[in-house]
Amino acid sequence: MKKYTLFICLFVSGLALGQEAATEKTPEFPQDVNKKHEVKINGLNLLAFEWLDVSYEYLINEESSFGIAGLLAINESEVLNYYRKSSLTSFYRRYFSNYYARGFFVEGFGMLHTYENETFDFNGSGNYRQEDQTDFAVGISIGGKFTTKKGFTAEIYLGIGRNLGGNNSSIEAVGRGGISLGYRF
Repeated sequence: MKKYTLFICLFVSGLALGQEAATEKTPEFPQDVNKKHEVKINGLNLLAFEWLDVSYEYLINEESSFGIAGLLAINESEVLNYYRKSSLTSFYRRYFSNYYARGFFVEGFGMLHTYENETFDFNGSGNYRQEDQTDFAVGISIGGKFTTKKGFTAEIYLGIGRNLGGNNSSIEAVGRGGISLGYRF
């Protein structure tokens, strides 16, 4: 009887361990491990605001990356230039999924940006004047990244930052967001 009980216990234990190994998540795209670079263009900013917004991202490991993004206003719009004419943004991302640098992420960013600031001239003329301002902001974003087996990427993200400059600008917060399409190589 002891032999049968021991055999049954070993058999059930083996099945349980086999099931556990079968349910562990294996990398869906193992070829991603050797791909460390991504280039992207933000389609939302291009279509909605006429801003050319391109970025480069380096994948440090399966959970984190850093990158840089550049934005330039294509169209001279009075309203949009009041918010942003150009920017240079560095960012660090932390991914929260079982796959290599994809899925839900949180990002911290620093943005050096220029915009038009409208000020009232108190020195006699009493008119408003426009001048270019440069400011630096820090902030956070959240988003998600999706990647195909061939290396094409799509991501959606949204964030907000706070200007650190003390030059009495009319803009205290900046936004960061978009829908980007790119390629991982």
